[in-house]
Amino acid sequence: MKNLSYPSRRLAALAVLAAAAAGTWLAPQAAQAQTALDDVMARKLIRIAIPTDFPPYGFVGTDLKPQGLDIDMANYIGAKLGVPVELVPVTSANRIPYLQTKKADLVISTLGKNAEREKVIDFTAAYSPFFQAVFANKSLPIKGAGDLAGKTVGVTRGAIEDLELTKIAPSTADIKRFEDNNATVAAFVSGQVQVIATGASVAGNMMSRNPNLGAEYKFVLKDSPNFIGLNKGEDKLRLKVNEIIAAAKASGDLDKMAQKWLGRPAGDLPN
Repeated sequence: MKNLSYPSRRLAALAVLAAAAAGTWLAPQAAQAQTALDDVMARKLIRIAIPTDFPPYGFVGTDLKPQGLDIDMANYIGAKLGVPVELVPVTSANRIPYLQTKKADLVISTLGKNAEREKVIDFTAAYSPFFQAVFANKSLPIKGAGDLAGKTVGVTRGAIEDLELTKIAPSTADIKRFEDNNATVAAFVSGQVQVIATGASVAGNMMSRNPNLGAEYKFVLKDSPNFIGLNKGEDKLRLKVNEIIAAAKASGDLDKMAQKWLGRPAGDLPN
């Protein structure tokens, strides 16, 4: 390595001093960054972003109040922390920006975990399933793909459930493909098909609007669990919420919530 000239050595020394000064200035910021849990407890309020247009996870009831699995989970966390919950309605597009701009402390809004999102926010353990599944009237004995033999099954063309169903359906199943979810649901509601393969949110909305159908969850096609989002580096809050989720899993409370809104228990969820 070549010796540095005096001006170069002077610049290098100044750079080291600047880096040290920056480190001294940034250190308090790093120490102060992890304050979300302390802020919640001091404020005596936790702000949780939730959906209001995505039944059965989050929607507005006849009393004009938000309800659904995500709302129940938000209130559950608030109760375990011992603080009231301020529900913050969000859409799929603004739920992460609301978190980043601190309009919300947590996001509980059918949030899937992927590599792109992990670059900008952190995630807790999973709290609920999100899945594509087969649904039919309670009177039909369907427990697996083999039981679809000889039955008419409605599905939305090209959707995940179409792809998954095609892999496992017996050759004698009559799969009828429709162009969108509304047409698929209409076919099931009108009796054109005996069985419907669709996402949990579509099925939940359909069953809540048509309780006379007597439809129920039969078996899962694909699981994509939901996680709770929070800002990067908020490990105290993340670990605390993970404690609450783990206890809820052990007590069966997660299964009860999922059973109430999705017609199936939460089952095994990733940590």
